[in-house]
Amino acid sequence: MLEEFGRIVVAAVIAWILFLSLDIFWRLPQKGGVSGADAIGEAIAGRDGDQHGGWMMGNIVCSPDASAGTLLAACGVFVAGIPGGIAAAVLVYIGNRICHDKGYAGTSGALIATLIIAGFMQIGFFASDFIAGMVLAILTIQGISHIHASRLIGYFWRWRA
Repeated sequence: MLEEFGRIVVAAVIAWILFLSLDIFWRLPQKGGVSGADAIGEAIAGRDGDQHGGWMMGNIVCSPDASAGTLLAACGVFVAGIPGGIAAAVLVYIGNRICHDKGYAGTSGALIATLIIAGFMQIGFFASDFIAGMVLAILTIQGISHIHASRLIGYFWRWRA
């Protein structure tokens, strides 16, 4: 039981780093853009949070981005191995096109997550560890403290500027 918990924590840290670094690499979002991301960013900024971190948090909620891609890839790998992760990447790309999003972060997130999960499965991890870990990673960004999470994410967002 304790070993499984450790694997999930490691998977959560990897997921957090993966999808946040992909969003930063692809420069998402430069500004609000998606109406839900705008609303979330403004609401967080209105409560003394960071506007840019709020936009990134809104992007995580409202767009098939790197967080969705990593979670769906974990589900795909769980169901069908590497081909399942690739199928998840294709579905994320289609979802991005439906949202009129370029799809770089979500698609690359799903593909990279597929490779990372497959690699970690070689050393004793399970795809289910990454499903739980990615849910925890999203929860730490979205569910614990919007103000503090937005400030931390805003700090990373400024690295790219």
